[in-house]
Amino acid sequence: MISPHEELPRTDHIRHPETFRLSRIRATARAIIRRRYKIVLHHPERVPMRGPVVFAANHVGVLDGPILAIFSPRPVHALTKREMFRGRMGRFLLKAGQISVDRFQTDPLAVKTSLRVLRDGGAVGIFPEGGRGAGELELFHRGAAYLAMVTGAPVVPVIMVGTREPGGHSNSMPQRGTVIDVVYGEPIGFEQTPWPRTRSAVGAASRKLRERMLQDLDAALELTGRQLPGPLPRGEREPDPGGGVTEKSA
Repeated sequence: MISPHEELPRTDHIRHPETFRLSRIRATARAIIRRRYKIVLHHPERVPMRGPVVFAANHVGVLDGPILAIFSPRPVHALTKREMFRGRMGRFLLKAGQISVDRFQTDPLAVKTSLRVLRDGGAVGIFPEGGRGAGELELFHRGAAYLAMVTGAPVVPVIMVGTREPGGHSNSMPQRGTVIDVVYGEPIGFEQTPWPRTRSAVGAASRKLRERMLQDLDAALELTGRQLPGPLPRGEREPDPGGGVTEKSA
């Protein structure tokens, strides 16, 4: 019987991202962030604590990635735009086990690194919208569903509210004392699909995931009694790479 890493696309030659430091820094990082913000986790018991899992989250603010990686019930290797991997911040992200991704062209290394984590039984975080925005899932890309179809990992929807204030800029931080709500949805199962996986099949799975996440978004806003921050100020919207499953990201 062949190893999962020998299945296509092969990942037996791919190095697993840093894990030791990611696990070690989580407690300290949580304490530091909680000095400034009140982080409220809703339904963390829904997260499978063993086996591979894909966290698919909406994306409204700069804190989304760190909060997903640090506060989730298990360590998360989050796909992070490669522009963040510069200087000291880039070295920290690599040491913290995060995965650099080029959003504007196919990035085989990012894909295979994510598959390596999942095939090893770990957790990967991804933002299907592809960039920060209103967090309403108007843009939706195929990555989360693809990773789930290759590995059979369940997808846990994550809705974040409060990481950017209404009208706030793309890189702005919420005011001290802000409540940040993180709502975990019920896991969504995807049948593992052998090679080759067609674009239409991945697109159909992505639309299924988006429909479910839209339901989770409505439920999260009702649960927390809050609203999303709205669109970014004019001129700050990050360019979309295209290739998504909605009209705005096609």
